Amino acid sequence: MNDADPNDNSVELFTDGACSGNPGPGGWGAILRWRGQERELSGGAPETTNNRMEMEGVIQGLEALKKRTHVIVYTDSQYVQRGMSEWLKGWKAKDFKVKGGGYRPNHDLWRKLDALAQMHDVEWRWVRGHSGHPENERADKLATDAAKAARR
Repeated sequence: MNDADPNDNSVELFTDGACSGNPGPGGWGAILRWRGQERELSGGAPETTNNRMEMEGVIQGLEALKKRTHVIVYTDSQYVQRGMSEWLKGWKAKDFKVKGGGYRPNHDLWRKLDALAQMHDVEWRWVRGHSGHPENERADKLATDAAKAARR
């Protein structure tokens, strides 16, 4: 992955989220890579959930892109990867509503993530967390550092 093809216009986006308690202070991290150039992003919230932070990392990474492009998103969150690849179509068909008439958890972020993903050609790839994947480990560090900062 470190040998970037100068003719490849794909952007790689490595993301992770972290939460100290669930809910609790949380953080997200994202690494954007294009033609060997990298940019790190991170942020946090004082009261949130792990799933929201996992989603926020992807949202912030996609928002940082200036034009339509092919994006390969690497996440250790099956919630995000499967949500976007498998479940989203059904959720949208029901307007994100669940039995009883309420909304699906995180429907606000799912809507935002869906809109951003439609602006690009996105591939969703799951990677096992905490398994030595270098970029996932870096994204995790960004997220956990942001979660610690959000506690203050």
